[in-house]
Amino acid sequence: MTMQHCLITGAAGFIGSHLARRLLEKGMRVTGVDNFDPFYDRSIKLDNLRALECDRFTFHEADIRDAEAMRKAAPSDDPPDVVFHLAALAGVRPSIEQPARYTSVNLDGLNVTLEAARAAGCRRVIFASSSSVYGNNAKIPFAEEDRVDEPISPYAATKAAGELICRVYASRYHVSIASIRFFTVFGPGQRPDLAISKFMRRIARGEPIPVFGDGSSSRDYTYIDDIIQGLFAAAEKLATAPEGFFRIYNLGGSDPITLTEMIRTIERVVGRDAVIERLPMQPGDVNRTYADLARSRAELNYRPGTTFAEGVARQWSWLKSRMEREGTEGK
Repeated sequence: MTMQHCLITGAAGFIGSHLARRLLEKGMRVTGVDNFDPFYDRSIKLDNLRALECDRFTFHEADIRDAEAMRKAAPSDDPPDVVFHLAALAGVRPSIEQPARYTSVNLDGLNVTLEAARAAGCRRVIFASSSSVYGNNAKIPFAEEDRVDEPISPYAATKAAGELICRVYASRYHVSIASIRFFTVFGPGQRPDLAISKFMRRIARGEPIPVFGDGSSSRDYTYIDDIIQGLFAAAEKLATAPEGFFRIYNLGGSDPITLTEMIRTIERVVGRDAVIERLPMQPGDVNRTYADLARSRAELNYRPGTTFAEGVARQWSWLKSRMEREGTEGK
């Protein structure tokens, strides 16, 4: 590996903590940044961090919009080899209610992070983008060269704009950047607001689950281990890329699953039938996502290896143990 010291923003979150753990397992030093945004329970992120405690992990509780704090996290006398910028306000529906806040965190925070990397002399940045930039793309599967100028939520718009900012930094400031479009990441530790995690808890307790639409909408679910493999490969790609390199990559499973299929899979692993509450489609929700992986396969050797059913079973095993520890399995 060409990485010895990495900076991860959003390190206490789902993807960030998995990435940090894998980097630490490989003997690298990791600096983590997270501000414990109240989007979900702080205790979940603290649990994620406890699993990372070692002498090669340094943590900064900081807002990515705080330029001084970010300079401290990425000092010029000990610069990271790679910055993984994963921190952002997530969620399509909340972004419709708070568009200005999403713009502030996701775009101002990106600018501050890029400036901190540049000032420290770090020349490799991985930017966490999203499949939401494709909007309701009529063409499937979604390829990186497809148009992304019709996002249908403020969250998606901030990710599309973030890619443009990264493109400018690569060309003007000679920072090599890979923009990674994540397709619905799941697995042990998934954010509690996301459908698989939420549905597992509710079905296990016999509570109704909210189902928006007729169940035919679909998502290209991607298991967390496959995402981490793709992030490692992208960082290695940047190590040999020319100065000022910028490239967009899809990281997905390339096997869309309908909402109805997702619920049936969860019913099987949990061992209970779902109580379904039918609701209309929500503003900002896309009809489907589907990743074209031709570029990622060719340039990153990206090969997702975990099926949806396998991943759901692993996530349930983890969540069931957590619920038992919390004493919430029947609540």
